[in-house]
Amino acid sequence: MISPPDSDPVRERLLNAALDSFLSDDYHKVTTRLIAEKADANVSMIRYYFGNKEGLYEEMIRATLAPLLNVLDGPMLDSVEGFKDFLQLYYQTMSERPEFPKLILKVLALNQGPGRRFIQQLLERGRTRGAKKVESLKSSGQLISSLDQDIVRMAFVSLAMMPMLLKEVFEVQMGRSMDAEFLEQLAAFNGRLFSAGLAPSQL
Repeated sequence: MISPPDSDPVRERLLNAALDSFLSDDYHKVTTRLIAEKADANVSMIRYYFGNKEGLYEEMIRATLAPLLNVLDGPMLDSVEGFKDFLQLYYQTMSERPEFPKLILKVLALNQGPGRRFIQQLLERGRTRGAKKVESLKSSGQLISSLDQDIVRMAFVSLAMMPMLLKEVFEVQMGRSMDAEFLEQLAAFNGRLFSAGLAPSQL
């Protein structure tokens, strides 16, 4: 559930209704009236809080990604062991809304729906913050000094996104659910795998 700290109940209901609506249907098919009805709110409240449908769409994406971006300003990634916790947070966040990674991919790769520039700005903010964390870890001797920060980011995004993007396919192949316990184990394994590849002792 989207629960921005500065929201009131109506705003929060509108954001959650928007997320449900935009994940289940194409952007142009979703109306502000439909979202308002799902949120048990007046359509005028969308204009009050977000300006218009696109503003609501962008805030819905910002609110969903905020927990992940905020980590880059906190202590979780002050050591390489934190990558396991970050992967766990990503899997938890996305498993609650499994269609969300696909929505981001559709906007960026297929240019479907609005918000391409907005999402790119959010991701660039994450890239900039992540680069600072990488440099800090290099300075403390926890990472190989010659590592390319973009390669580090690409590898991490691959480990994070692919299980969620192909979750349904993997579950059919394995004949089991990628439930919370499975994702916790996957985060622990991928965290160790990722950290081992970054460690100077591996050279």
